[in-house]
Amino acid sequence: MKLIPLPAFTDNYIWLLHDDRHALVVDPGDGAVVLAWLAQNPQVQLDTILVTHHHADHTAGLSELTEHTGATVHAPTMEKMPVAVHGVQQGEDIFWHGLRLQVLDVPGHTAGHIAFWTALPDQPPVLFCGDTLFSGGCGRLFEGTPAQMLDSLDRLAALPGDTRVCPAHEYTLSNLKFALAVDPDNAALNAYFSVCTQLRQQGLPTLPARLSTELAINPFLRSRNHTVAAAVRQRDALAVDDATTFAALRAWKNEFK
Repeated sequence: MKLIPLPAFTDNYIWLLHDDRHALVVDPGDGAVVLAWLAQNPQVQLDTILVTHHHADHTAGLSELTEHTGATVHAPTMEKMPVAVHGVQQGEDIFWHGLRLQVLDVPGHTAGHIAFWTALPDQPPVLFCGDTLFSGGCGRLFEGTPAQMLDSLDRLAALPGDTRVCPAHEYTLSNLKFALAVDPDNAALNAYFSVCTQLRQQGLPTLPARLSTELAINPFLRSRNHTVAAAVRQRDALAVDDATTFAALRAWKNEFK
């Protein structure tokens, strides 16, 4: 299996997984990007589309792709989509050419947001997490609560450490600048920022990220860590427990320049 991030818009990635014959894509906000790749790889047929949530930069290409390819769309049961879909939720699996993709409910960014995790033969597993988990960050809370997002991130943090994290946006450097403001003495974070800066200077993606790395550097996965929590509580006296500390951390990020 080959995993490819297709750049779209200014900072989106449409993830494509293929075995040289069959392909699936995740969150195709721009159908033309996918169709262009398929035209360059005519031996590969797109037969499956995964959608993590309803925002247009993740769904706007669905109509064009289903019309051209007939691909089946798997999307959150709880969210409205622009095309007919097979609705899925926590506890359900999608089987695709020998792979089992597990569906995880991860509300917070949107009310019905889901993620997909799969183990690949002879490769590290893959997590397609949409806008829930970013490298160094997490999604804004447009529809869910801080407690929901914290629970969702806990669910993702419990996955195997070698999981390749595949978010839908190249937000890594801006997220890491915030992370450094929260946790400036974190050696792993400082080293990761240097690596990611070099990748972006070369025009390369910082993704996928390793979950084990995120557990060491991402403040939103580490909001219970003493250093992170202390930094948050120094700014916000209302941060008195796990949920309020996470809420204050997310609010801090919202206003960070």
